[in-house]
Amino acid sequence: MARRRFQNPKSFREGNWWWINPWQDQFKEGRIERKRKRMKVCPAEMPEREARKMANEMLRPMNQGLQTIGSATRFAEYVSGTYRPTVLPLMASTTQASYEGTLRKYLMPAFGDMPLRDMSTLTLQKYFSGLGTSELGGDTVLKIKEVLSAVLGSAVRYDLLTKNPLLAVQIPRTKVVNKKKQKPHITPEEFERLVEFVDEPYATMIYVAVFSGLRVSELVGLKWDDVQDDAITVDERYCRGDWSVTKTAGSSTTIGVALSVIGRIRRLKTLEVEINWGGKGARKRIKLVRSDGPQDLVFQSLRNGAPMRDGNVLRRHLRPAALKLAMEPKKATWRSLRTSCATWMIEAGANPKDVQGQMRHSRIATTMDVYVQHVPDSQRRAVAKMMDMVESRRLPSGTVN
Repeated sequence: MARRRFQNPKSFREGNWWWINPWQDQFKEGRIERKRKRMKVCPAEMPEREARKMANEMLRPMNQGLQTIGSATRFAEYVSGTYRPTVLPLMASTTQASYEGTLRKYLMPAFGDMPLRDMSTLTLQKYFSGLGTSELGGDTVLKIKEVLSAVLGSAVRYDLLTKNPLLAVQIPRTKVVNKKKQKPHITPEEFERLVEFVDEPYATMIYVAVFSGLRVSELVGLKWDDVQDDAITVDERYCRGDWSVTKTAGSSTTIGVALSVIGRIRRLKTLEVEINWGGKGARKRIKLVRSDGPQDLVFQSLRNGAPMRDGNVLRRHLRPAALKLAMEPKKATWRSLRTSCATWMIEAGANPKDVQGQMRHSRIATTMDVYVQHVPDSQRRAVAKMMDMVESRRLPSGTVN
């Protein structure tokens, strides 16, 4: 392919418009080809001199090298040929599945055949403005933007684009987007009753989850080497058959926990449980912890010592206990336990930055806006002062001003 050269095609009038026919790179069957592309410049009533100025402005990104040859790659080709095999494997398996779903359902149908260079800020803004009038929820729109930004951002890193056009795009302000989403959590009183209705070792799993703020994948992947005298080290996770690194780099750290949490974990080594074993109602008594070597799991499957399945624990133990207590089903989730940890810490007067560290969030806004579900005391005091002021100015009954 010949190197790109400066273009200044002659404008010509045809019908009601001025046009130009510049050369432009295109991908065809995996190869870059340079072809003429017919481009509309301006209405025919404009003077030729103005038409030339507008044409030069249209070609400026190409002539100044602001548009790379790789930007001719179609979005679908870039995703399948580069993003999927190169970038997605760096993410957690659950994140990969989420991104794949968004790409398949929303982004491929909308941009699959579009060259990266044509995905301008204006084009993307029109797309997201259209989503604002659709029936999609605000969280879905934000997820679409997150995934698309990740894809285009990687194209910038690999020199296919000079900048991410999505950075200047605004998300439509809808009631769903602006509304602060409330995450369910349980009260300490509800939690105390809940633990009493759950058998071991699942009761201890729930106990550790709510008093440490660990994600369930980190809880299932916890090993004895990670349990210290007054802290827990988080360095990997297990999620539905997949061992991997933590969700984010900041999630891999050591967090402080109460001595009662460590004590309850170590108490598992002394406990036994009777379970069904074999046919005809046979029962067998086994230890909750088969082996407690440094690399052995803290929470082991009762039958074979393998990692537990978080969905099974949820369906067979956590939710049935909540049902017996007539507790809202949405409160009986692993996410609810993690949310409750952050909420309780703030209600107890903890510094928000310390709560952020415990939750291992990269932004404090995530901790305060999503996980901590409470009304600040300062806000309550402000409302109380307002009511006191109104009450003090209230005229006695029967008085006419």
